[in-house]
Amino acid sequence: MDHRALIASIPPDTKDRLQHRSDAAGLKHLALYLAALTATSAGIITHIPFWPLLLLPQGVLLVFLFTLSHECTHKTPFRTGWVSDAVGHLVSVPIALPFTWFRYFHLAHHKWTNHPKKDPELDGKPRPESWRSLIIYLSGWPYWSGMARGLVSNAMGRIDAPYLPARQHRAIRTEARLLLALYAAATLSLFYSSALFWLWLLPILIGQPFLRLYLLAEHGLCPPVANMLENSRTTFTNRIVRFLAWNMPYHAEHHAFPNVPFHHLPAFHDWTQTHLKSTSDGYTEFTLDYGRNLKR
Repeated sequence: MDHRALIASIPPDTKDRLQHRSDAAGLKHLALYLAALTATSAGIITHIPFWPLLLLPQGVLLVFLFTLSHECTHKTPFRTGWVSDAVGHLVSVPIALPFTWFRYFHLAHHKWTNHPKKDPELDGKPRPESWRSLIIYLSGWPYWSGMARGLVSNAMGRIDAPYLPARQHRAIRTEARLLLALYAAATLSLFYSSALFWLWLLPILIGQPFLRLYLLAEHGLCPPVANMLENSRTTFTNRIVRFLAWNMPYHAEHHAFPNVPFHHLPAFHDWTQTHLKSTSDGYTEFTLDYGRNLKR
């Protein structure tokens, strides 16, 4: 059974319940997430004993804001649409991910999931195929350099990707210019205070490999087919990772039915579990499998 047949088999009332959005569920999750980020930030700022150890959790919390930004592109984490948009824009600032641009980039990814030439996440290039390319990927360099080039290009009005609608070009250009201005101001602030270096720049560099590995598991080693239950991976993991990633380890479920908000994905998994084609029992298992497939 492919994802279309699966969705069609779900009773209408159940399908409606699975798609129900909730401001309460979204805001509760966001509050807990921000509380954790505030705690690590406070520990770093006040230099509590062994505070450098907090740089790793600080970085992981920062880079995994990507998963919330991702959810906001679908307008699913909150019932109120403008809340999803506002949160999406705000959490995208620390990770240099222009939200308006990303929304259309990500919609194209859903349309062409794992297609070697059409999926913009692949951009016509294979995923890491050797240990060298994997190390470069995990470092985050392709992401940071790519986003820097993209921001400059968008700010200059060179917006030509086919998945970016012309009606949004002005908004994408304005967004890029605002982000570049913010980053310029942040860079200047480093001459007066090292706070942003310790709270943001260094942690986000430390945390990036963890996000890259997590993202690699979403579609890595999955076949380039149309069935979302096969071209996307569900990774069975612990509550901490599911919390950080807003339940996106249920990734095949998300691609099969993107209208299901994060807090209903575990319930939707009850419908998909016997039909999933690509799964891993944890990120360690996936990493070992991926490593065995790399060229020497």
